Amino acid sequence: MSQDSLLGKIISNSNIIAAIVLCVIVFMLIVPLPPAILDFLLVLNIAWGILTLIVSIYIRDPLEFAVFPSILLVATLFRLALDISAARLILINGNLTSRTPGHVGFPVPGAKGSVGNVIPGIANLMVHGNVVTGLIIFILLIAAQFIVITQGAERIAQVAARFTLDAMPGKQMAIDADLHSGLIDPDTARKKRSDIEREADFYGAMDGAGKFIKGDAMMAIVVMVVGIVGGLIVGMLQHGMSAADALKVYVLLVIGNGLSTTIPAFLMSSSMGMVVTRAASDANLGSDVIGQITQQPTALMVAGGVSGILALLSLVGILPLPWEPFLLISIFMAGLGYFLSRQTVQEQVVVQQQEKKAAEEATKRPESVVTFMQVDPISVEVGRSLLPLVDPNEGAKLLERVGSVRKHIAMEMGIIVPGVRFRDNLQLKPSAYVIKIKDVEVARGEVVMGQFLAIGPEHQLKNLKGTKTTDPTYGMPGMWIPPEERREAERLGCMIFDPVSVVATQITEIVRTHGSELLGRQETQGLIETVKKTHPAVVKDVVPEAVSLAEVQKILQNLIKERVSIRDLVTILETLADYIHVTKDPDMLTEYVRQALSRVICRDYANNEGVINVFTLDPEIEQIIMQSVQRTEFGSFLALDPQMGQEILKAIGDQIKKLSEKGLQPIVLCNATVRQFIKRLTERAFPGLVALSYNEIAPRFNIQSVGQVSLTKV
Repeated sequence: MSQDSLLGKIISNSNIIAAIVLCVIVFMLIVPLPPAILDFLLVLNIAWGILTLIVSIYIRDPLEFAVFPSILLVATLFRLALDISAARLILINGNLTSRTPGHVGFPVPGAKGSVGNVIPGIANLMVHGNVVTGLIIFILLIAAQFIVITQGAERIAQVAARFTLDAMPGKQMAIDADLHSGLIDPDTARKKRSDIEREADFYGAMDGAGKFIKGDAMMAIVVMVVGIVGGLIVGMLQHGMSAADALKVYVLLVIGNGLSTTIPAFLMSSSMGMVVTRAASDANLGSDVIGQITQQPTALMVAGGVSGILALLSLVGILPLPWEPFLLISIFMAGLGYFLSRQTVQEQVVVQQQEKKAAEEATKRPESVVTFMQVDPISVEVGRSLLPLVDPNEGAKLLERVGSVRKHIAMEMGIIVPGVRFRDNLQLKPSAYVIKIKDVEVARGEVVMGQFLAIGPEHQLKNLKGTKTTDPTYGMPGMWIPPEERREAERLGCMIFDPVSVVATQITEIVRTHGSELLGRQETQGLIETVKKTHPAVVKDVVPEAVSLAEVQKILQNLIKERVSIRDLVTILETLADYIHVTKDPDMLTEYVRQALSRVICRDYANNEGVINVFTLDPEIEQIIMQSVQRTEFGSFLALDPQMGQEILKAIGDQIKKLSEKGLQPIVLCNATVRQFIKRLTERAFPGLVALSYNEIAPRFNIQSVGQVSLTKV
């Protein structure tokens, strides 16, 4: 049988083994154990304590030994069972444990019918048969375990448990932000959340596990007192021993029993301290101690110098201390520090030479240029004063907000926004930032750190103390105000934004405006693959049999360009399947898709009563546009007389101005055959104008015309 298969069987039957161990512990409390078995179990207890201590030294993270609280409980129960079993055997066979048969002396291992070899052997090894020394050593061990190690480890566990619970919401928010920004995948996020929960459970369990150590130490004292009293009674009354002989035999046996179980308990409490203090480390204890101390050669040389001074003072008689140890330690520390300092300097020189050589070789390789050719879909360059917004060491609030922006855009538009790359640009003003799409600047703005942007009517802003500005996203009048002016600005009805919100809002609007540029074929393929998992028949019927990937991309880009959500990709693909036999023109297919998405489109522009306020076109204008459409094998385009186009644009501009004065969004309603051409005609002069066709008005929505564009009014 191989080792792997044996280990696998042991692990698979671990529940049975654990149940057997607990049953054996209960059995030990009831049935007297033979001395040989007691010796074996006492040695096993010591070996288990040593193993636990070594494991706690080698772990790098507390969760690597997350089972420690359970091990501590089982080990405590095992030691209590050993204490009781040994006490029983001492009271029964203690009189037989003597130097020679018939002669009462201090206990020795190996006597026939005795309590075994371990208990008297430890008693003689550690205290040499001296009762007073044995009691003092036992009390010192218990005090060191109870007062020093257990108290400290328990306190660390309490603080770690409280801090871990307090930090859980922040850690989970950080994981969500990393997930939304694309830094980690869902599986990694799930694992990190599980680790946080396990860490909180572990420290909570360790907080309670310290009570086992305390109770075990107190129980050891109780067992010792009861064993001494019981031994004196049994020896003097049942075996006719004198008080001195009973004290010598039974007390030493009780001390040997206490030491044989207290030593493993001391090791277990030390292991607990090791485990709970590993939270701030990434390596095992030996590597940390050696690595971190040797990183400070100057400290070693200073310590060696101080030791040398003490050796000199001791040598001349000023200090009544031996000078030889100080001198040896001084030579060792100073020599080690000097050697490490020289080695550190040499290593730094070697590293600098290697880095320089690697940089020179990298510049000579042709493929090194590839890294400079990569274009980021979205990037933001910030000035020096805005670096705290993107620095992880200072909170990186803007990075977290961008994760929320990506999620919001995905819910609103149905597109997956790529990660935003942030860079510092010292050529910008300290408070300025630039937003780029594919390394081309599309917007810029300025924010003032530590202040708030108040947006409102100019006559209200005049009552505030601050710096006049313009909202970088929508061009509205605003003012940067200090925090003490915030309450007054809110009283005046102004909208208040912090610097992070200002930048995040502009990024959101830029993504909405340029979303079609961010949807490449790879991204389109990813969206189709997502739909394929739930609606394979829909995808199979459309892509690539009926419509190519490039055509689907073009249609989706047309929709996004006019801010139509493509979340309902199933409906979009089904509509393409229905009309692909009618036309192959992507622009015409886009119009059919818009009609299928009429409820989504109308929902975005209707008020709370379901009414859409629009202005219409004079039929004469629609007829002029229809006659100006040129259709070719490469698609349809508008060939309108420039003078006529200017007249139409002027008339549309007058209507847009009237709607804006009423606080209404400019929406033009026209015939379905000319809608796309109206949008093309006006998208440069009036990018915010929404063009709807009569076929895109869903049944439950109502239209209210607030004006008409007519050439006769020009």
